[in-house]
Parts: sequence; C-alpha cells; structure tokens
Amino acid sequence: MASLMSWQDLFFMYGKALGWSLVASIGFAVGIGIAIKIFDLFSSDIDEWQEIKNGNIGVSLIMTSLILVIGALVYKVI
Repeated sequence: MASLMSWQDLFFMYGKALGWSLVASIGFAVGIGIAIKIFDLFSSDIDEWQEIKNGNIGVSLIMTSLILVIGALVYKVI
C-alpha cells in the first residue's frame, strides 16, 4: 500500500520547486545579459538596437536566436 505524503512533505516539495524556479529565472536573466553584452562587444561595427528600432528583421532574428540558444543552454544546465 502506498503511503500518503504529509502536508509538511507537500509544502517542502512546493518550496523546493519554487526555489529552483527562482534559481532558473535568475540564471536565465544573467546568462542572457552576459551573452548580449559579449555579442555587442564583438559586433562593434553595428548598433543592433538601433537597427532593430529601424525595422531590420535580420538583426532582430539574430538577437532572437541568441536569446533562445542561451535560454536553452541555461535550461539544460539547471
């Protein structure tokens, strides 16, 4: 017969899941920030944010793919 979890165990597991969610969101934010800063340093010939404001779809796709790849890496690590 399977034993039932107590309320204390249930709340502990909820807290643990909430803690990992917080760690993941902080890791994602820091990872994206660092990646975009490094990308900006390497591509100093072009102002990506101004190009995105001007409607340059190519630059916006590059930035979007950068954010998605870093997000996938952070997800796999955590």
